Amino acid sequence: MAYLFVHFREKTSPDGEQVYFGISKDGFTWEEVNHGQPVLWAYYGDKGVRDFTITRCGKTGKYYIFATDLSLSYGMRNQYHHSWDEIARNGSKYLAVWESTDLVTWTEQRLIKIGNEDFGCLWAPDIIYDRKKGDYVLHWSSSHRYNNYGYKSIYYSRTKDFETFTTPEELYQKEDSGVIDSAMYEDNGRYYLFVKSESNPARIILLESENVTGPFKRIEAFDQSMSTVESGQYEAPTAVKLENGKWCLFLDYYGVPGEGQGYVPFVSDSLASGKFVRSDRSFHFPYGYKHGTIVKISEEEYERVRDGYR
Repeated sequence: MAYLFVHFREKTSPDGEQVYFGISKDGFTWEEVNHGQPVLWAYYGDKGVRDFTITRCGKTGKYYIFATDLSLSYGMRNQYHHSWDEIARNGSKYLAVWESTDLVTWTEQRLIKIGNEDFGCLWAPDIIYDRKKGDYVLHWSSSHRYNNYGYKSIYYSRTKDFETFTTPEELYQKEDSGVIDSAMYEDNGRYYLFVKSESNPARIILLESENVTGPFKRIEAFDQSMSTVESGQYEAPTAVKLENGKWCLFLDYYGVPGEGQGYVPFVSDSLASGKFVRSDRSFHFPYGYKHGTIVKISEEEYERVRDGYR
């Protein structure tokens, strides 16, 4: 067993907001792919992509990468006029998608329109298989016209073929703040949803449910685990269950400017416990990985990725 981390890099130049790969044999020590250069480029939409998720279709074995269609390098200087609020209201209603059967040869980027004109920008997609219904649930965060593009909520759409998607519905709303950066995992028949709460607290929170689409209940023990983590400095949770049975949660630290940003690891015996311990010294990254997702791959796929981009 090995691991693939799909991410971007914090750079002011457009090459940072493209698709990067990192690989690992154990989930602890990570290597750069393609000499630390992008493996895929966005040529359509905003011509930049961020906030990746990757999944493998259980039926076809094909891999899919989904991403936010957004370039700060270009867009902040042009159509968004240096305004995050303008992005939230008028950003892309599309998500960027690539497909592959071998993790090396990928289709050209395509854009899928998920949000209608009532939505603001579609941020940070994540996708999970719903065993009960036999389809995939794609979820993301957006602001919406219904509350004048105020607090963001998590929305979802279903797909069986990664071509057609159902009309978006609300997955989770937090009454006292916006929520972004959703990441969901199944373990022992239950579903666990990490989200970034934008205030009250301005930290990552963890919820659980019997169903992919909720209703969700907050795990208070996780709040205690995060109580010593700096408020308003971490986002983009992504997690993976390692071969030793432990869960590793990576949180994207953005509390410093530039390339000092990147993922910080926290380890737990189980998602259900909500108890995570920061474990910086156990993990190594060649540079700061930004907002991405980990997928388990075979050793053969690991070697193919390592050698395919040399």
